[in-house]
Amino acid sequence: MTDPTPDAPREQSRFFSGERAGVAALAVSLVALGFAVAPYFNGGHVRDYLLKHPEVLQEVSQALETKGQQGQADAITARAAASPALLAVDAAAPAFGPADAKVTVIEFFDFRCPGCKSTAPEVLSLMQAHPDVRFVFMDWPILDRGQDDVSHYAARAAVAAHQQGKYLPVFRALMAEPGLTRESIDRILTANGVADAQAIMASPQTARHLASVDASGAALQLFGTPTFFVNGKAQASIDPRALDRAIRAAKG
Repeated sequence: MTDPTPDAPREQSRFFSGERAGVAALAVSLVALGFAVAPYFNGGHVRDYLLKHPEVLQEVSQALETKGQQGQADAITARAAASPALLAVDAAAPAFGPADAKVTVIEFFDFRCPGCKSTAPEVLSLMQAHPDVRFVFMDWPILDRGQDDVSHYAARAAVAAHQQGKYLPVFRALMAEPGLTRESIDRILTANGVADAQAIMASPQTARHLASVDASGAALQLFGTPTFFVNGKAQASIDPRALDRAIRAAKG
């Protein structure tokens, strides 16, 4: 997952975020405490066990991390419930599936986010597996720095593709491109027959749409990309299998 924290590189995986580092440190502290007190209990059996089973450290760390991620997701869900407009879908947002679907999946993503790229094929597969579910794509470009605006350029390109009914093939191609540049994005638009893209990309309407998504992401205090919502509930995991389970659970 890509971390949107302004004071850190946005192409930072959540696996090295402050949250995860804190969890790992706590796990290490707990196990270290176990080592420290073990000789005084059960003749050192606890210490011997930990030495023979170092995987316990990983299990403790993973359990604490999962709890922390769920706590973050619950906090985001509470903010979304308090301000439903933050997840409102405007006409410019690419949405697929029945408008009155029982289940709606919303993804906030950046076309250069490694986690977004790795999950994109399976998200598209989930769309095919659940034709009765509405999928909404919120282009949230957060990886740009200084003069680097490739993420925003890709997001604007996707808006242009959407207006011409070519969002999904362009989405698939942008996600499959390992190192996006303005040139590769233009090439993808041309290859998919998106005409007069520059005019749409530079339009005030496109700017307003992306600004609205950015404002929602900031107000929700999302902890990175991709972030998935299922019927307004933020998901703690980016694993498509977990997303599939959440969709099936929401269907009832």
